[in-house]
Amino acid sequence: MTVVVSATKRPRPSSNELYLVVLPLIHLGTGAAEQTLTLLPNRELATEFFEDEVDSYVVMFKNRADKYLTGGHVTGYQLDPERIGNNRVIVRVIQNVS
Repeated sequence: MTVVVSATKRPRPSSNELYLVVLPLIHLGTGAAEQTLTLLPNRELATEFFEDEVDSYVVMFKNRADKYLTGGHVTGYQLDPERIGNNRVIVRVIQNVS
């Protein structure tokens, strides 16, 4: 008698391609204003940062994402600034999931 044992295949880790966006918010009740960082899946909506300011946004997002946005299926983030000309940079973010 032959017994066939099949190994369970682990799903390969995958990723989501997203783009860093700065959104200004004004609270209607208080009039307070703030800026928030978020990710959107559309390159056309990516914020175009000036080259001399992009590093501070990347560092801030990476620190917060690693601390507060990982867990469950999200295993980490990779941020890749891309020069688009005219002294501007967009940030492609790879969200690693498993």
